[in-house]
Amino acid sequence: MVGFLRVFGYPAPNTPIGWNLSAEVQQLMGSLMTLGAMVASGLAGPLAWKLGRKHCLWAACLLCWASDIVMMATTSIGGLYAGRFLIGLANGLFMTFSQLYIQECSPAAYRGLLISAFQFWTSIGTLVGTVVDNFTAPLPGKACYLIPLGLIYVIPFFIAIGLFFIPESPRWLSEKGQVEKAKKSLSWLRPNQDAVEGELLTIQNAIEESRANSGTFVFLEMFRGTNLRRTMLAVGAVNTQAASGAMFMIAYGTYFFAMAGVGKPFENSVALVAVGVIAIIINTCVITRFGRRRIFLISGLLLCAVTMLIIAAVYTVKPNDASTKNLIVAMSVIYILGYNGMIGAYAWLSGGELPSQHLRSYTFGLAASTGFLGAWLATFTAPYFINPDALNWGPKYGYIWVPPCLIAAAWVFFFLPEVKGRSLEEIDEMFACKLSARKFRGYVCTSRSAIESKMRNAEVDDGDTEKKGPTVQTIERVFGDEKGVVSVAETAMHVA
Repeated sequence: MVGFLRVFGYPAPNTPIGWNLSAEVQQLMGSLMTLGAMVASGLAGPLAWKLGRKHCLWAACLLCWASDIVMMATTSIGGLYAGRFLIGLANGLFMTFSQLYIQECSPAAYRGLLISAFQFWTSIGTLVGTVVDNFTAPLPGKACYLIPLGLIYVIPFFIAIGLFFIPESPRWLSEKGQVEKAKKSLSWLRPNQDAVEGELLTIQNAIEESRANSGTFVFLEMFRGTNLRRTMLAVGAVNTQAASGAMFMIAYGTYFFAMAGVGKPFENSVALVAVGVIAIIINTCVITRFGRRRIFLISGLLLCAVTMLIIAAVYTVKPNDASTKNLIVAMSVIYILGYNGMIGAYAWLSGGELPSQHLRSYTFGLAASTGFLGAWLATFTAPYFINPDALNWGPKYGYIWVPPCLIAAAWVFFFLPEVKGRSLEEIDEMFACKLSARKFRGYVCTSRSAIESKMRNAEVDDGDTEKKGPTVQTIERVFGDEKGVVSVAETAMHVA
């Protein structure tokens, strides 16, 4: 925005818009927000253990407001850096703890759907912000960027109020020994009240078993035994986002279009974000029935690699051709379809469902933190490649992201297990059995906690409600029984 560049940039007659930011300022503006998110996510384990999920989300709202005050009030580049770092801290807390809450509160059959809904709302926020930017960009003076910043106050206000009306995570409450509160929370979250006692017992048993196998230093437990594999998989899954190069398009898309002279940069960005929202809506419709993590991640990464390669190769051959500029926009649209529809939701989903239950906040926090570290590297280095005052590669920067996409796709193929439709207890059992990634999908769980959890999700797991109706009635009788005890053999018979 020219109004913003008049305050924080400098005149640059050689650029299409007549103004520019130095590569160093771009680096710090883009990367400090990501750095803040990395720090907040890295502290997720101890914060989650002490404060729970809701209090951390309230803290995110306060940090968001504080950062906005700083950014709107300052005309100093140092103040802008401080505001960017603070809003990064807020973003890290929002991203980490909202997803932790969803992972822990949703039934296995709907976990993918709800994470996809999370991606949908983050994309809606991006779309609203991009549309507002498009209309305020031509305004004279500071109003062009102060109006969008002012809107940031709105959503955290509704989040802060809404948090009073939802319960804390029942798994966190159980872990803290607050069994009655955990039961009340689970009763609020589940329509089938007869199954609440059984699910709560399963959660408690899983937590106790995890504690029995854990040492005193919880952080170090992430790197011992089967937890080491689960930690590495969670970190790798979340980092498929960074490997795709998405942060380049998210953080610098508008600037990239402006400096490449491709159409109207703000309108191009609006179109890209709108396409991304459509991709997420389509994914939301298919994730519960067809949401295979491995297939979607591999397909998305390969599609991103191909589109980046085409953009870079065509620009190398015909940099100033009008058809090249149209192709860049078209390939960018396909890229966003691949990222939002196939990578974004499934990367976070896999990173959240693979850690052990006792270590979930620590492991997911570490995974999110390293994911933001990868994003920070992208936002910190991209200006060197695309800024006209630096290397001025422009669209040829796409060459950089082809190898990471291909390597990430190969990693998913060989190492990432498929856990679609599995309960968290089932996932615990499969890792305990040290199954290879290829054997996860067809494995039949035999532990009592896993079978009981599977029974509770039997009605919605594959959508065949009519066929599984009698099974659900059996489940309700089992957990409604005063003794509350059923043998593994009987449980297995019910599932069959």
